[in-house]
Amino acid sequence: MSAATTRSRTPRTPDRLCVEAVELARAAAEEAAFPGVVGAHVSAVAEGDRVVTHFFESKEPGYRGWRWAVTVTRASRAKNVTLDETVLLPGDDALLAPEWVPWSERLRPGDMGPGDLLPTDAEDLRLEPGWSGEDAPPPNSVVSTEMAELVEAEDADVTDRAVVPVRGSITSVAEELGMRRARVLSRYGLHSAADRWDEGFGAKTPMAQAAPASCVSCGFLVAIGGSLGQAFGVCANEFSPADGRLVSLSYGCGGHSEAAVMPTPMRPAPPVLDSMASDEFTLRPVPSEDTGSVPVSDLPAEDLGHS
Repeated sequence: MSAATTRSRTPRTPDRLCVEAVELARAAAEEAAFPGVVGAHVSAVAEGDRVVTHFFESKEPGYRGWRWAVTVTRASRAKNVTLDETVLLPGDDALLAPEWVPWSERLRPGDMGPGDLLPTDAEDLRLEPGWSGEDAPPPNSVVSTEMAELVEAEDADVTDRAVVPVRGSITSVAEELGMRRARVLSRYGLHSAADRWDEGFGAKTPMAQAAPASCVSCGFLVAIGGSLGQAFGVCANEFSPADGRLVSLSYGCGGHSEAAVMPTPMRPAPPVLDSMASDEFTLRPVPSEDTGSVPVSDLPAEDLGHS
């Protein structure tokens, strides 16, 4: 083992003058921090030859376990200790911020506000190339061969919205179908949207479970086109909780158009023991021959004041 290796593994002895410069380090920490947030001196660690870092407790709100680190040093054969740097560092039990997450993963529905822009990734799986406007595009391409060469040469814009397509051409048909766009929804995008919409207004929601019928038979359902029209529609009932929303055909609510004319549900059978009926009780005792009581029929009629 060489002498250099031995020296590298031997712990450095802190410089005495740098270790004694606690007040210099504290003054530097208090100058960098707010008043009253620098606590007691914790330790002094040797960082190199005549380089020592002093650690002070931090009382900064929200920085539990952090420490003020002030590094001091001195030149060779000099007696004056000078300041190197001051920084706030986390300790072993420090309260750290969560790991950074890209904005595209932090974004949630409803986070966008007026004026916000949401750039879409070029490789977004929810989108696929649409129709470029050419009647005979090359295979697996969204632009013609001439336009592709022009893009490579001049980096030109391939979209020309000022050109009116010829009636009857493939371009005009694609425009009528809504396909004359740079990108359209892919199959993955359609399925993910359908799953998301079905969670809010689908057959498994509590409202649909208690509904008298599903939306497929409701007169307030507005049909939509495209492949999604086979499973979804738009509710047009102003009293429905899904008014103006895209609902699944299996969704339902109490505002169904035929709820009033639907057959009433079967009533349960009456109970075996009738606990709702009243028992008859005589108000006067039955006359007895032995007691000599006068029968009720022989008593004179009371004058009730009727004429």
